[in-house]
Amino acid sequence: MKYQEFLQRDRFDLDELLAFGYGRLVEDPPCEDFSALPTPPMLMFDRVTEVRHDGAKGFIAAEQDVKVDDWFFHCHFRSDPVQPGCLGVDAIWQLIGFYATLRGGLGVGRALGAKEIEFQGQIRPHDHTVRYAIDIRRYAELPATGSAVAIGTGTVSVDGEVIYTIKDAKVGLFRGIRYPDYPAKSANSKGGLLQR
Repeated sequence: MKYQEFLQRDRFDLDELLAFGYGRLVEDPPCEDFSALPTPPMLMFDRVTEVRHDGAKGFIAAEQDVKVDDWFFHCHFRSDPVQPGCLGVDAIWQLIGFYATLRGGLGVGRALGAKEIEFQGQIRPHDHTVRYAIDIRRYAELPATGSAVAIGTGTVSVDGEVIYTIKDAKVGLFRGIRYPDYPAKSANSKGGLLQR
């Protein structure tokens, strides 16, 4: 699809999310370091069900189908399979970064933190659907650096029950940090501070 169509979309199916992760969804990306979602197994949702914009605020929601043989159930933990809570938090960060890209932010996404994370429940192999919902309280573009930032409070629900709350999760989009020639040693092959 064309970039302008991408910006107008309010839902995405799994094929579209995979194409976005592999850099093939948008035919005419606006820059070389256009954002991407993680690809499986780290992509934590199967569809984006709703996207809304309201000035500097907005909303995004997605769903994940729980499968009895999901990779994390095999190792977390032996004889006590549960989806790691950190993966639910990562799903919230993934969605906030995707939201910032849908708002026109340029660059690649990086999680920047969260103020408060609470776990009230768990995800087990025979659950059905996980829902991630985020109220975006602020989206801003930073012209001096070409970066963008989005902040939102998200909930993770399983089969209709809220089990995690992530308050003020923050994601930034940054220009010039992509590392496309991995595993070669190059300008972006080492980590450290995002802004020096």
